[in-house]
Amino acid sequence: MTSTTTDAVLTFDQVTVGETLPPLSYDVTATTVVLGALASRDWRPQHHDYAFATQRNGVQDIFLNSPNQAAWLERYVTDWTGPRGRMGKLGFRMLDSIFPGDTMTFTGTVTSTETDDTGCGWVGIDITVAVGERTCTTAKARIALPTSDEDNPWSRKGEDWKP
Repeated sequence: MTSTTTDAVLTFDQVTVGETLPPLSYDVTATTVVLGALASRDWRPQHHDYAFATQRNGVQDIFLNSPNQAAWLERYVTDWTGPRGRMGKLGFRMLDSIFPGDTMTFTGTVTSTETDDTGCGWVGIDITVAVGERTCTTAKARIALPTSDEDNPWSRKGEDWKP
């Protein structure tokens, strides 16, 4: 597994449009699929029952569910931002399934930077999750980053938080 986890604080002024995030690769196992489904209380058998997935649904194996992928997307972003990055919005579209035995690779590009009227720094990111040459998921995220060493998007509440 390649990881980009950091305890460093990424600040808004360190980010530029067009910048690419470090990739994250992870080898998916049956345990990855099943634990993700259990954690999200998704009891649908295609996420834990091989026979159901292959015989009833006609796919090659059990596969990652939506909440599991959302968690991986958030991890990818926060590995890059460090502990003060705060997800404002995340939207994604699953185009193909991710199965045990696949190596999923996350890549991302900064598409926008802006500061809102409360002084919060926002970064837009386009993310792709691929298995080899196959694009499985595309995503768009909006992340709040600190605008200074003293700023912390997690302390923003009420009218100061406008994701």
